[in-house]
Amino acid sequence: MATTPIRWGIIGPGTIAENFAVGLSQIGTGRLHAIASRSADRRAAFGDRHGVAVGKRFETYAELVADPEVDAVYVATPHPWHAELGLLALRAGKPVLVEKPAGLNEAEVTVLVEASRQEGVFFMEAYMYRCHPQIARLIEVIGSGRIGRVEHIRASFGFDARANPQSRVHAYHLAGGGIIDVGGYPLTGAGLVAGAAIGQRFAAPESLRATGRLGATGVDEISHASAVFPGDITAELACAICRVMENTFRVDGSEGSLLLTNPWVPGRNEGPSDTTIRITTAAGEEEEVIRHPWQLFAFEADVASRAIAEGLTEPPAPCVSHAESIATAAVLDLWRREVGYRTFAESPGVVRRLAGSLPKGLPEVPRRAIDGVDLPLSQFVIGCDNRNTPAEGAVIWDAWMEAGGNAFDTAFVYGGGQHEEVLGQWIASRKVADEIVVVVKGGVTPYCTPDAIEAQLDISLARLGLDRAPIYILHRDNPDVPVDEFVDLFDRLRNSGRVGIWGGSNWSTGRFAAAREAGRRSGKPGPRILNNNLSLAVMERPVWFGCISSNDPASLAFLAENDIVHLSWSSQARGYFLPEPLRHRLPVETAPESCFGSARNEERRRRAETLARARGVEANHVAASWVLYQPFPSFALIGPRSPGELASTLPALTLGLSPEERAWLNLETDSAPAALVA
Repeated sequence: MATTPIRWGIIGPGTIAENFAVGLSQIGTGRLHAIASRSADRRAAFGDRHGVAVGKRFETYAELVADPEVDAVYVATPHPWHAELGLLALRAGKPVLVEKPAGLNEAEVTVLVEASRQEGVFFMEAYMYRCHPQIARLIEVIGSGRIGRVEHIRASFGFDARANPQSRVHAYHLAGGGIIDVGGYPLTGAGLVAGAAIGQRFAAPESLRATGRLGATGVDEISHASAVFPGDITAELACAICRVMENTFRVDGSEGSLLLTNPWVPGRNEGPSDTTIRITTAAGEEEEVIRHPWQLFAFEADVASRAIAEGLTEPPAPCVSHAESIATAAVLDLWRREVGYRTFAESPGVVRRLAGSLPKGLPEVPRRAIDGVDLPLSQFVIGCDNRNTPAEGAVIWDAWMEAGGNAFDTAFVYGGGQHEEVLGQWIASRKVADEIVVVVKGGVTPYCTPDAIEAQLDISLARLGLDRAPIYILHRDNPDVPVDEFVDLFDRLRNSGRVGIWGGSNWSTGRFAAAREAGRRSGKPGPRILNNNLSLAVMERPVWFGCISSNDPASLAFLAENDIVHLSWSSQARGYFLPEPLRHRLPVETAPESCFGSARNEERRRRAETLARARGVEANHVAASWVLYQPFPSFALIGPRSPGELASTLPALTLGLSPEERAWLNLETDSAPAALVA
């Protein structure tokens, strides 16, 4: 390990930063070097108290992260700026310690973790209690079996801030409230113990129910939650900003119990950080006193400084890992939903952007014109069936447009209509209705009749806040309806200005050709776009009932001969071409091996991996490129849930595949492409 102390820059010189600065003064592995604040008075006062050189008291955060003498950054601002400034530091190549919560929701925390991995620099969410020696001892006791099998956990963290109603914990615009401010302590404590009980670093609850009380400002004041963790471990969790609670952590086992009397803030200010663990077994009760001269934040500063000096990108156990930060944010989101508290970031119309969510140097998504559609369409089309709040949607959709994407796919049935509404709120808040192309779908069985489709279209447009669907696709076919009736319907909808071009999803090529012919005979617009599955791996078992694939010789020939626009769903075969550990994220009934598993597809995957190694990319890039580079206008639906997943997909855009490579990948020939032979 390097002997030179890590030089820290602090962003936001408030109370927590004061604790951290004192902690730095007590260790030898790190020291305070710089501060940044928009307030000249605060910069001066903080700098004077802690001996920061005048030249290292920065007015802007960008100046601090750009300083080559700053080795690491500690973000200690109010909650809404944690993710933004953490990203600023990470993209500048600076290791970063971000006060909890690292983001206002799971999506924001995920971006920080992804940026840390992309840049190869340290990131840690600052749950300082996890660095205290009593936590390591807690895990030792659990692992020793002294209290038997862990059965129940009871944890609380609550204080009374009613005397100061103007404080940040009451402020709605600062994402106040007990759950987001201190609820993470009992939650992560329980997750740590539950994980240790089953031999893992942490465990997320399998279920959580909660009740609580919202205050006059709209934030939660008091909340109690019950959770069930893997191994049938139950937990009672509580937090408050308007009630003093026990603030203890108790673990009940089959042979005894364990109690931390001061789990969260032992020695918070100057120190020492002495605390007690009480262990009760059949042999009686005993106390272990954990003594240390440091104050609480010194442990955190020391752990982070050592990890950074060692070149780690995440902290060692028992500190909060990257995976735990994401899982904790997801559970806190659920907890808040249970009590009815949405942060300001989740409110319709809020414009909250995370600059830097994508790494630099990514290819821009190319666009391709389609007759009848006003704007050229990005060749990747992003699916919008998995975002439940405007805050979740904004993170990925802002990144999508930053990457050059402008096409969005949604449907009447997604989320029971919620996902269309969320997309519509984002469109309105960004004022991008004239800059994007929304593919709208409707007509799911049994409501695939002309009357039902028209009603669904009107509802979808209202949810989306649009006057017109530039592309409308029937989600399913209804063979009981003559194709002429669909042609008549969309002629009327086009003439009324509500629809541009139309097409079908999960339509046979025969039915599609019949509808085109009906349009030709009547002089009315027939279907222009087919939205079936098309992936390098052939769908062996329908992902859902009634699903159709276009990857068969007859369908591919039909598309090429008639120059049909094709928009593929599950274009990457639901992850079939990802590395093996990543293929198991979906329910078994719709998992890639369940729907695409076969000997011929295994050979396609082997060939994709071979070509990927030769091209210096990944097999899923080759598979996506195969879909895009077809002898007909081919577009591909993608479903990234985070900017990092989006970034991992974009290299496929510049790969390009020759006709001989496409044929070899699809097992149409055994002759290896020239690039591999060479």
